[in-house]
Amino acid sequence: MSHLALVTLVVDDYDRAIGWFQTALDFRLVEDVPSLTDDGRPKRWVVVAPKSGGCAILLARADGQAQADRIGDQTGGRVGFFLHSDDYQADYGRMIAAGVRFEEAPRETEYGRVAKFRDLWGNRWDLWQRK
Repeated sequence: MSHLALVTLVVDDYDRAIGWFQTALDFRLVEDVPSLTDDGRPKRWVVVAPKSGGCAILLARADGQAQADRIGDQTGGRVGFFLHSDDYQADYGRMIAAGVRFEEAPRETEYGRVAKFRDLWGNRWDLWQRK
């Protein structure tokens, strides 16, 4: 069986999204390739990923009002993204210093330590470390 390589996150601006992922989450820019839509309009193939590897995110600039309407709420208000941490305190502190908005203080659960935060667009994430 293959592995999950990419998930798409619809954003309003490529460069702003790249900057946020690099600064707030310490991701690396994997690819940034100019491209064209099926009808010839310019777009980019932009991929960011955690420096440690794993599933990457394809940043897709909204194309049309229907996609723009979903920016920030791609999962209907549920947590849709889970960022695993090997050093929770360090990652949490770095993210706070970078301006990440957490919805709660870190808490212990049956599956590990977790705190919910929102990305630049309002999508909900968990910063999570397994027990």
